[in-house]
Amino acid sequence: MENKVIKSDKINPKLKYEIMKIPGGQNLLKCFACGTCTVSCPVWQDDPTFNPRQIVRKIIIGLEEDLLSDDRIWYCTTCYDCYERCPQDVKITELIMALKNYAVTKGVIHEAFTAQVTEIFKFGRLYEVDEFFNKKRSQLGLPELNSESQDVKKIYSETKLEEYVDKSNLQNKSEGEK
Repeated sequence: MENKVIKSDKINPKLKYEIMKIPGGQNLLKCFACGTCTVSCPVWQDDPTFNPRQIVRKIIIGLEEDLLSDDRIWYCTTCYDCYERCPQDVKITELIMALKNYAVTKGVIHEAFTAQVTEIFKFGRLYEVDEFFNKKRSQLGLPELNSESQDVKKIYSETKLEEYVDKSNLQNKSEGEK
C-alpha cells in the first residue's frame, strides 16, 4: 500500500457521525484497527484490495469521496465472519451496510444493487421460481413458491425503491417472453 498525503479539503469531518446515525454504524468508534475483520474476510482472501479495516479507517478519517467512488465498498458478501470475530463488537458487516445505505442517499448506486433490486421487483425474490425448483420443494414436503411480486411492487412504490429498478431490463424480459 502506498503512502499518500491526505488533503484537508478532501475530508468530511462529520462522516463518522453521519454513519453512526444509520442503523449498523453505532459501534464504529470502538474499532482499534486490529485487522481481525480483514484476515477473517473471504473476499479479502480472494482480493487483497478489499480491506474492511481500511474501509473503517477511511470512515473515521472522513474520506467520503474516496469511499463513495470506490466499488470495493460493495464487495462485502455479508458472510458475518468479521462480525463474529471482532474483539470490539464493531459489527463490521452492519457497518458496511450502513455505508452502502449512506452511499445510496448520496446518489451512489452500484450496478450490482440495481441488478438485485430489479430481479426482486420482477420475481419477488432474487431468482425466478421455475417448475424444477418447485418440484424439488414438493419432494421435500415444502409448499410451492410463485414469482408473483405484487407485494414487493407495493413495497417498492411506498419506499421509492422502484426508482432504482432497471426499466430496460424489465422491457427486455417482456419482449423475450412474447
